[in-house]
Amino acid sequence: MVTIATFNEQSKAKHLRERLRQVGVNADIIGESHLQRVAFMSKPQANVKVKVDEKDFEKAQSLMVEWEKSDPEIGTALRCPQCGSPDIEYPQLTRKFLTPAMASVLFALKIFPKEFYCHSCHFTWPEREEPEKEQWWQ
Repeated sequence: MVTIATFNEQSKAKHLRERLRQVGVNADIIGESHLQRVAFMSKPQANVKVKVDEKDFEKAQSLMVEWEKSDPEIGTALRCPQCGSPDIEYPQLTRKFLTPAMASVLFALKIFPKEFYCHSCHFTWPEREEPEKEQWWQ
């Protein structure tokens, strides 16, 4: 399964999943664990991902282009401002030298800044900036 969209809110991810399923695209929602939410002591962001089968990715992508124009909930999907990928996380825990427990302490002490992280191009950006909402696939 590949990520087609990342949201801050589960309700918006459910909305997209249902729309995709209505047109025959198998889609699932993957969210972070409760432990991860508690560890970072803040409102989770970029924590709900809608994933589709790799064979359905192009179809789902073209549907999102169409739906984004008319459906504001789908238009709120988060994307990397550098490359437009929906495969992002927050905060950036991809740096393998930090354990989640150590990272949560560094985040809480503001020693290590919380940033969005793009798995595709490895770009990071601060939480206060909103990723671009342009149609990344065009």
